[in-house]
Amino acid sequence: MSSPSQRVTLEPRCCRWLRRLGALAILCLPAAQALAATVRLAAAEQPPYIGPAHPREGYVAELVRAAFERVGYTVDIRFYPPARARSLAASGQVDGLLPVPHDDAFTPEFALSDPFPGASVGLLKKRSLDIHYPPDAPVRPAETLRGLANLRFGAVRGTSVWSAFDAAAFLKREYVDQDLQNLDKLALGRIDLMLVDKFTASDLMILHRPHLIGQLDFMQPPLFRSDFHIAFARRAPNHERLRADFNRGLAALAREGRVDDILTRHGLSARGPAADGRKVLTVATVNNPDMLTLKTLAAEFTRRHPDVRIEWRVLDETSLRTRLMTDLAIADGQFDVMTIGSYEVPLWAARGWLVPFRDLPPAYREDDLIAPVRESLRHDGVLHALPFYAESTMTYYRTDLFRRAGLTMPAQPSYADIGRLAARLHDPAAGVHGLCLRGRPGWGDNVAVITTMVNTYGGRWFDDAWQPQLDSPEWREAVSTYVDLLRRYGPPDAHLNGFPETLELFARGHCAIWIDATVAAGKLFNAKESRVAASLGFAPAPVERVREGSNWLWIWALAIPASSPNKELARRFIEWATSPEYPSLVAAQAGWVAVPPGTRLTVYDAPAYRAAAPFSGFVRQAIASAYTQLPGRRYTGVQWVGIPEFPAIGHRVGTEIARALVGEQDVDTALRAAQAEVARQMRASGYIRQ
Repeated sequence: MSSPSQRVTLEPRCCRWLRRLGALAILCLPAAQALAATVRLAAAEQPPYIGPAHPREGYVAELVRAAFERVGYTVDIRFYPPARARSLAASGQVDGLLPVPHDDAFTPEFALSDPFPGASVGLLKKRSLDIHYPPDAPVRPAETLRGLANLRFGAVRGTSVWSAFDAAAFLKREYVDQDLQNLDKLALGRIDLMLVDKFTASDLMILHRPHLIGQLDFMQPPLFRSDFHIAFARRAPNHERLRADFNRGLAALAREGRVDDILTRHGLSARGPAADGRKVLTVATVNNPDMLTLKTLAAEFTRRHPDVRIEWRVLDETSLRTRLMTDLAIADGQFDVMTIGSYEVPLWAARGWLVPFRDLPPAYREDDLIAPVRESLRHDGVLHALPFYAESTMTYYRTDLFRRAGLTMPAQPSYADIGRLAARLHDPAAGVHGLCLRGRPGWGDNVAVITTMVNTYGGRWFDDAWQPQLDSPEWREAVSTYVDLLRRYGPPDAHLNGFPETLELFARGHCAIWIDATVAAGKLFNAKESRVAASLGFAPAPVERVREGSNWLWIWALAIPASSPNKELARRFIEWATSPEYPSLVAAQAGWVAVPPGTRLTVYDAPAYRAAAPFSGFVRQAIASAYTQLPGRRYTGVQWVGIPEFPAIGHRVGTEIARALVGEQDVDTALRAAQAEVARQMRASGYIRQ
């Protein structure tokens, strides 16, 4: 990822002394008004609440911008190390600092805003440690601590998140510099309890210590919430007005329900309470078009079940995976229905994290599910998720641009062909980029595309001894090609784009060529949603030296976590959403072209679907011919590796490659760093002997 200074566009500013020049200032009035309407804030990165790598720079950044925009301001947020951010704010070089807790240490230099939702701090422990809060008893933090006085606590040095903990002299406390150090000490038995924010704890496991997932519990409910504030610099002459205006905007957002909406969009809200005697079914899903259609059509399910209210958590792909893993990493119990994929199902089922689907009713027609799709969701012969849609990959292109340039897409393109064609069609002045690809870091984002490229260049993730191969010539060639193509012919800020963003770019006519999932064909051929529907061509995914593994098989499926309190209701919903009748409901409401693809034979046999979806035969064949395990490899998966550590590995590798894409490092440096990190993780997990 690019550094904050590279990512932020500087706002034009008018010198302050112009405002003191009387009549001359009138000549500068528009610029002065623009200055007064811009709030400059310094931020310290605090995952998962705020940071440049998060969507919209995180929940806190989105909320603060929305509150200020509600009352007429724009906001310029820059990220710095914590000490630097505080120094800039305290000296008045910026208007304020965020996010900060309510701490007396801030009050001499800053005026704090009204609070908004912040961290949920509590105790993390090993599951083998048999302590818990009394059932149905209110949690009294001070009493809880005294009852645990014989145990060893870990906390981060220099932080003051809870006065009761700081004042409890009877506790056995050990301090370290970072939460990750405490996590390692907890795993090794050197401390018994770790004082930590629950999302911080889960994200550390997911991204850095995946081998600990399933071994630790976050004691519920959290001991306390540590609300966030903006700290407005008292040295800034307008700090009281800014604080009052922000508080006014924040109150308006709260009244309108937008605070909860923003929290939910980032996966940081808690399970909603039952209302009006109705049961609440919490569904976590990805923000892809087919899932958004499901959200709309779920009114049919609630019509049949009037005692049910569905609470939706619609997230981008990376956030969804992270928050679902939070449920597993700390036994959070937030969801009843999870949207997961063919990577997760066998791994999670083997660990007992998913509820099996035994004894499906005859009307479900299990034998109508396409065989490789159905078999990918089994563990020990039993389905542990039901498929909502399935996809492979394909090359989309604009036939009108090709015709105008006198070009022809080969029947089986190579990446050399793609580069040649993209160079001829790249015309940013006309708003058309030669090639669009996923660039956002993540194992389901840029790494999914890059891995298929590595496969077709002859590379692999691991050898037979689980030694990583990321510094091999094949990886270097594939990643160099990827970086070069996007730098030369891709859209600006390609490192910020995942599947939804690139789909939207192509649908609006801003890409000449796009290589991605076959599921996008339904939207792109729909003239109501796509400007290029009348000029859309398609071809197989590109290959180079090796054909196998150039296209993936992926299934978005619906599953029930073992922690759900509403398992039977969740099963009824999933059976309805993946049933033979659901495609007909979609067709009646949105047209046959919008039917979720890749799961049922009867859909592909339906004349109305074949007529509306000219790509249907191509997609069916791509799914049928896709590999789930490449020949001669120990691991399953084409765009992923079927081991629990892969989300952490993929995130790190994707981040290093994204840094190469924006020019922070070269490809060789990125791959050396990735090789070292993956090797470290494989040693920690026991795949490689120390």
